[in-house]
Formats: sequence, structure tokens, C-alpha cells
Amino acid sequence: MSLTLSDELQSWVGRTRTVEEEITLGTVRKIAGMLDFDPDSFRKGDALPPHWFNMFFCDATRQSDIGADGHPKPGVILPPIPLPRRMGAGRRVHMPGTLRIGDTATRTAEVAAIVPKQARTGFITVLTMRHIIRRGDEVIATEEFDAIYREAVKPGEKSGTSTPVPAPRDAAWSVTKHLSSPLVFRYSATTWNAHRIHYDADYTRDEEGYPATVQNGGLTMQLLLDSAVKHTKGRLTHFTARLSRPISVGDTVTFCGHAPDAEGKVATWVQSAEGYLCGEAECRFAAA
Repeated sequence: MSLTLSDELQSWVGRTRTVEEEITLGTVRKIAGMLDFDPDSFRKGDALPPHWFNMFFCDATRQSDIGADGHPKPGVILPPIPLPRRMGAGRRVHMPGTLRIGDTATRTAEVAAIVPKQARTGFITVLTMRHIIRRGDEVIATEEFDAIYREAVKPGEKSGTSTPVPAPRDAAWSVTKHLSSPLVFRYSATTWNAHRIHYDADYTRDEEGYPATVQNGGLTMQLLLDSAVKHTKGRLTHFTARLSRPISVGDTVTFCGHAPDAEGKVATWVQSAEGYLCGEAECRFAAA
């Protein structure tokens, strides 16, 4: 396959799409319950944890525009990249503000870059989306999100994965969590994510080459950040996250972190039951 971007894909770079949403009390309480917070502790006007902006601004794609994998068909929302498998890989986020329950806010999504590459596991294309969350003219958060598009798995073969890397052993805190099917279902419903690898085991094995349904990477990062906020003083203002190894629905993982350094930086990571590194995030906290 060519490593040169086609004219059609090049024309998508710089395109934007804006979604408006009300941050309603009912939605926040459903999110809180899914994340095991007390739903009744949230009231209209309350400030949300800064990183919770990712729970909102979902694209309400028409059912007729959904493809065989559960994602919107290529070219409906995202560029028509001619590779069938898409998964989130990493993000870089700055959060100068905070959403409040009752706000009306917008997310503007821009196609920042489309980069074809030859990787160890085959030909890939990296799509970078830039998201800006605003309440009126105030910027609440900016995010760059990377998604990797990969070639189809040949019949009978397994999806390629990176070589296992041992997770750090010097955590200052840790939280063990069972990633149950109901939890992943509720997160997918909350974020309006119908990607079949999270719930359709036959599709996941036969079409994408994974041994079992795959944990949603957005949920993995959400739980890691929730754990970091719980164990660190101050306000979360930045984070850079990267997923490195697939996790299956039904696995038990451990979210870990160090104590903050003098600049408020906190290294955090996700560890599999076998002790391997599955993802990591560098967080920065400011004094409250």
C-alpha cells in the first residue's frame, strides 16, 4: 500500500465539525453511577472533574450511517481512510477550565493530521483529531487524539500485538478493578460507542483477530485518571496518555501511580494481572 496521502484524504485535513450539548444533571448522575460514584451527591451547578468532558459531545450518527464494525461509515464523520480496523492509541490534553452541571457547551473537532506509516505489524494510518471544548468563548479543554487504522486480519490469523513489557514495581498507590461486561456496556452506552469489538465476541474473533471482546480504551483511561485524581492533591490540569497493549473485557487490571514530583507531575499506568504494562498517563496537578 502507498505511504503517500491521496488527494481525497488530504482534502479532509483542516475540516471541522461542532457539536453542542447541555451538561444535564440526569446524564451526569448516570455517568457517576457507572463510575461507582454516588449519583445523588451531584447537584445542578456543581463543577465536574476536569477530565469528565470526554463523556459528552458524542456524534449522534444516524443508524443508516453505521458500518459493519459499529463505527460510522468512512466519510460520514471521519475521513474515509481505506483500512478497516480502528482503535484509539493516545491523547494529549490541557484543561484550563471545568464544565458545570447545567452548562451548554460545544466541542469543535478538527482533522489535524492523517499520516500513513509502515509499522511492525503491517501498514497503518494514524489519524489525529484536535478537539476544543468551549463554554461560550471560554476554552474548557483542548485535546489531540490519535486513532490507528490497521489492515484486516487474514482469515485464521490473530491480531498482532506489541511485545509484553513489565509494568513498574514501585507504585505509591494502586487500585485493582474488574472490567466486567456490564461496566463496559454502560460506558459504551454513555459515550454512544457501538464498536462491535467491545460486545460481539464472534465478530471480535472472526473479523478482528482478538481472542475475546476488547476493553474500551477510553474507559481504561477514564478509570486511570479517576484513580490518579483520588490519590493526588490539587487539580488535574494536563495529561498525556498512551495505550500499549489490548485488554479483554472481563480482565482484572491494576491502576497505579507515583507520588507527584516538585512540579506536580504524576506518572500513572495500567498493569495487567500478569504484570504487563497496558497503558500509561503522565498527569500534571496544580494547587487547588
